[in-house]
Amino acid sequence: MLIVHHTPSPNCQAMLEAVVSGATAPEIENVEVVRRPALSATASDVLDADAYLLGTPANLGYISGALKHFLDQIYYPCLDATRGRPFGYYVHGGSDVTGAVRAIDAITTGLAWRRAAQPVTVTGEPGKADIEACWELGATLAAGLME
Repeated sequence: MLIVHHTPSPNCQAMLEAVVSGATAPEIENVEVVRRPALSATASDVLDADAYLLGTPANLGYISGALKHFLDQIYYPCLDATRGRPFGYYVHGGSDVTGAVRAIDAITTGLAWRRAAQPVTVTGEPGKADIEACWELGATLAAGLME
């Protein structure tokens, strides 16, 4: 499972850590979890993974430039080979995440990825329930890959 994230703030970091914790929980077996910052992730990373978990802040009503760059660079090289693969995502915003959610949904629809879990969207400081939802997101995606 490939986790691609842009984590510029403590709030995004807390969400990422919870996702990773869920994906690597002791009850998750035989699932390799690879983490890549969005500006470092490549098409090869995407092609090597069986599922994807995306994380981004909502910047000015859209996904981060880093995640957009990642998705732009992998779109055509991965389009046919990754159709139907499961994915999930989380978004953090100061006040609104609507545009970022719409962007991720549009791009992943174009890639024909299959959403395997409800997204986690948070505005403001993540609370305990938000962190638990991120843990569940990571665990759900990883559990879906167990052999």
